[in-house]
Order: sequence, then structure tokens, then C-alpha cells
Amino acid sequence: MNRLFYQIRIKYSAILLFFLPWILSSCDTDSGCPRQVDTSGIPLSITIEALEKEIRNIEEPAALRAFMARNPILSEFFFKKSPQANDSLWIEEILQRFKNPHIDTLFMETERVFGDGAALEKEFAEAFKHMRYYYPDFEAPKVQTIVSGLEHDLYISDSLIIVGLDWYLGKGAKYRPRGLFDYILKRYEKEYIVPSCMLLYGISPRYNKNDPKDKTILADAITYGKSFYFTKSMMPCTPDSLLIWYTSEEIAGVRENQKTIWAHLIENDILYKTDHFIKRKYIEDRPKTYEIGEKCPGRIATWVGWQIVEQYMQEKNDAPLPELMQKDNAQLIFSESKYRPE
Repeated sequence: MNRLFYQIRIKYSAILLFFLPWILSSCDTDSGCPRQVDTSGIPLSITIEALEKEIRNIEEPAALRAFMARNPILSEFFFKKSPQANDSLWIEEILQRFKNPHIDTLFMETERVFGDGAALEKEFAEAFKHMRYYYPDFEAPKVQTIVSGLEHDLYISDSLIIVGLDWYLGKGAKYRPRGLFDYILKRYEKEYIVPSCMLLYGISPRYNKNDPKDKTILADAITYGKSFYFTKSMMPCTPDSLLIWYTSEEIAGVRENQKTIWAHLIENDILYKTDHFIKRKYIEDRPKTYEIGEKCPGRIATWVGWQIVEQYMQEKNDAPLPELMQKDNAQLIFSESKYRPE
């Protein structure tokens, strides 16, 4: 089955607003390697198929047409072929694209950043070993890479992952993805690739069960919290900042100020709000949660959801991960977590 996973705000006190920008400036205290398990006996290795090397050397329309026929996902997601497109014109446009010197720059920078791809292979293999540890029937997907001229970043399904390497060249690259805010663009560094893939698995309905009738912020926060817990289980030594897309300073700040953040959510009855406008302020992407403070990072309710799930699992003596992921009652997880930061 090739199910597509990837396409995974109010009242406050004047005192809090005055002090929080100063409070949220503590040092980084990332959480190390919790829940490390022994995967040495799990026989799993992968070989990444570097499609960019093949397509770079294609010069004839017939060869490119055959390549696209073998890799249909590339046509739709990475080279944006519409159903109405004239096939011959589209093929010619792609051929011309790969004759452009700007593409040569992307290829050279891709080689500089990723080398022979061995490090990325190893990181995927380790994450997949952890997947098989927790889910013995897990079949590792095929992993491919491509350079498309900054058309698309990731495609993820049950059986296939495609990484647009040119999206992940980092802040030193000559060409970066276009039209993104800085707080989103900073996620496009090579170290975010595998965590992003694992997060998308962790948020998918195949692994993460939730109640579609529960529209509260709490339900969304717990669903995201489970996905972060899932990803940390697959990559236990990866810094939390790479999983939730906060800076190390933001991670340190929110840990330091859990009680303050929690007080805001409770005093304003945020957890049980269902209004989409309010959800946007606490769940969806934005640079800061200004309702709490100028240095409080965005999506703060998803981080709180993660802490609730962590506390829940401690209360349950680290129950099996699949058991957690199948629990769809957010209120029950919250109640049994006894999460009340002091």
C-alpha cells in the first residue's frame, strides 16, 4: 500500500509579558539519549538510490521519458507535471533545466554537503532499526534522493521516501527554497531530514490514532505530543530542538518556564478551545506565541502536548510505544499523566 503521509491565541497578564522575554534566555539543556534500546541484533541496511546522478547525465528526450516512467512520483511532485501538460514540451523543459548553470551549482553544493550519501544512509538505517524494534513487521521503505531545482522537499509513503537534497543545503548555500519565512527556512538543513521523515510517520494515522470528533486544542496537542515521543523513540540521541524545530535556546527557555506557560493555558482555558483562530495561535506554525511572551516559540501547545505524553509514559512505567500510539482518548492521557508543572 502506498498511502501518502506527506501531503504531516488570548488573555494574559501585564506582569507575564514584562518578565517573560528576560526569563526565556537560559542556556541549552537538551535531554540526551532517553529510552536508548539495543538494535545491534536487528539486520537492516539500506542503500539510497541517488536519482540525481542518473538524471544529470540524461541528454535525449526518449531517455528522460523512460526515466520519468520508472519514477512517476518525480513527475508529479518534484517536476510538477500537470495532467494537462503537453508531454513533449514538458520533457524538453526538464532537459533545458538540467543544462542551466544554476543547476550545476546545486549539484556541486549537494556533493559538498552530502558527499557520497553514506552519513544519510546510516542515519536512515538507524531510525529504521528502531522502527523494527518497536514494530517487528515494519518494512523499510525504499529511499531515493533527487535534485530538481528546488521544486519539492520530501515525499513520504509506506514504501517510498524521496528527499529533494537541494532543499537541505543549509544557510551557506547559494540558492535556497523560495518564498519561506526565516523561521521555516532554518529547518532546511541536512540534520533535519531524517527527523522530519520520522515525524511524518509518527503523525500518520497508520501509527498515531486519534479521535476525529475531538476538535479541542488538547486533542491536537496530545496527537502532536505522541508524534514527538514516537520520533524521539526512533532517534533517541537526536536533540529535541531538531524534532520540534525550536532553537536550543528556545528548548532551554520553555523547559525553564513550563509553569508560566502552563498557567497561561489554564488561566485562559485554552486547552478546551475549538475555535480555529485560537488554534492557529497555539498549534499552527508562527514565529512566536506572542500571547505568552515575545520569546515564547510558536506551536507552544504541541510542546506542552509532548510533555504531557512524556509524563503519561512515566506514570505508566514506559508502557509499550505501540500501545501509547493507539490510544485515541486525549483527555484520558492528560488525566492519567498527572501533568502539573511545578
